[in-house]
Amino acid sequence: MRWGKRGHAARGYHHGNLKEALVHAALELIAEKGPAGFTFADAARWAGVSPAAPYRHFRDRDALLADVARRGFEEFATALAKSWDEGKPDVMTAFDRLGKTYLAFAKREPAYYSAMFEAGVPLDTDRELREASETAFAVLRAAAEKLVALMPPQARPPALMVALHVWSMTHGIASLFGRGDAARRTLPMQPEELLEAAVLIYLRGLGLGLDTAAAKRR
Repeated sequence: MRWGKRGHAARGYHHGNLKEALVHAALELIAEKGPAGFTFADAARWAGVSPAAPYRHFRDRDALLADVARRGFEEFATALAKSWDEGKPDVMTAFDRLGKTYLAFAKREPAYYSAMFEAGVPLDTDRELREASETAFAVLRAAAEKLVALMPPQARPPALMVALHVWSMTHGIASLFGRGDAARRTLPMQPEELLEAAVLIYLRGLGLGLDTAAAKRR
C-alpha cells in the first residue's frame, strides 16, 4: 500500500488493508478535527475509498472510533505495565515513573488519547474496548494497592479510591497541559513537575510521604 504524506491511503488503493486504512484515516481526522469533527464518509474519502466501503468492516462511525480507542488503550496499557514494572525497584519510584508514562502517552499519541477519552463511545457497547480500558486501569489500581500497603493497616484508605483520585489528577493534567495537540494549554512549568507536586501533596494528606516510603524500604 502507498500512503499519502499525511498518512492516509493514496488514490488507487485496492482495499487490501481497508480496515487499517480507515483506522489511519480516523487518527488523522481526529488529530485535525477532533473525534466529533468528521463523518464516516469523511473517513472513507480520507482513505481514498467509496462511502460504502467502510461498512465492510465497521457498523458505523462509532464502531470505527471504538476500534481506534481500543487500540489506543491496548498501547496505553502496555506502556503503563512496562513503566510500573511491578513496583521495582521500589513503590514510590515506580509510581512516579507510572505518572510520567501517562503524561508521555498523552503527548506522544494525542489522537489515540482523544479517541480513548473524548469520543463519547460508551464502553458497554463494545466488549473489547471495555476490556482494554479495564486492563489499563488495572495497572494503576495494582500500583495503588502496593502504595497503600506502605501505610499502617488501621490507616489505609481503599486502594480503589486512591487509584481513582490519582487517575483523576493525572488525567486532568494530561488533558489540559500534557497533550501533544492544539488543545494543550500553556503552563509556566513542566506537566511532569505539576503532577509530581500534586501527587506528593495528596500522598502526604494520606499520611504517606517520601519519609514513610524510605522507612518501609529499610
